[in-house]
Amino acid sequence: MLKLPKKVTVKEVGPRDGLQNEKERVATEDKIAWIDSLSETGVSYIEVSSFVHPKWIPQLADAAEVLKTIKRRKGVTYAALVPNIRGLDRALEVDVDEVSIFMSASEGHNRSNINKSIEETYPILGEVVKEAKQAGKRVRGYVSTVIACPYDGPVSPSKVRTVADQLFSMGIDELSLGETIGVAVPTQVEQLLDELLLHFDSEKLAMHFHDTRGTALANIVKSLEMGITIFDSSLGGLGGCPYAKGASGNVATDDLVYMLHELGIETGIDFQSLMKSGQLIETALGKQLKSRQMDILRAEGRGEYLE
Repeated sequence: MLKLPKKVTVKEVGPRDGLQNEKERVATEDKIAWIDSLSETGVSYIEVSSFVHPKWIPQLADAAEVLKTIKRRKGVTYAALVPNIRGLDRALEVDVDEVSIFMSASEGHNRSNINKSIEETYPILGEVVKEAKQAGKRVRGYVSTVIACPYDGPVSPSKVRTVADQLFSMGIDELSLGETIGVAVPTQVEQLLDELLLHFDSEKLAMHFHDTRGTALANIVKSLEMGITIFDSSLGGLGGCPYAKGASGNVATDDLVYMLHELGIETGIDFQSLMKSGQLIETALGKQLKSRQMDILRAEGRGEYLE
């Protein structure tokens, strides 16, 4: 018998991590409508957008307008990614609930993504964390390429621990471990967590899997066995990584919630509302989402979720 938790927190990252990889611009009003619909599903956390410079990710240039306009629901955290103090200032102006900082565990991906070495990145993020905490905000850290890097190859768990040590010493509240290119298998996840759980509480760690090779759900089951109860996902499997060619979308929120519920694990999320929200963004994008649950919905010819 698997030893599994009774409850899991699913953090919806589709409006940021999902949409940032879409080439066709999504209208601001469609983003707002989608986020408002996600707020009605029972999710407790939505990563709304990113305050990076618009030239890097034009899709998210409307971050401030989106955050100002969405209908905030009590009990839902509305978060945004920030790269530096300028981004933080913009996020604080629209009263973001939580600030997320980001870097990589591998030099190649960090330089491609941030245009700086790992050592050069620390002081920039340290300043953001300090200012965000002074503003009374929770801070979440993301570390990418925790298993492998598209430029440097395999990444050792000790390298990930070194970066995690630095981020926690800055004062972050939680660390999301990003399997950016979606190549991991459960044994690799076990090796990573064996290392990290010697040094950090499981309650402060989240897993962020991409599903390039179809192993994300298997990796989540292994993470659950090891005591992890926070998972990032993107509705319909939207996403990828602009700086990691071939990396497909995040594990799909709908596939994840289906599995968790069938395992008897509480999420607080209403599955039917989630599918309705999936249909909403699918219509806005003008293309089919690739999650298994959305495929099943189309195959069955069911449209009642939007009625």
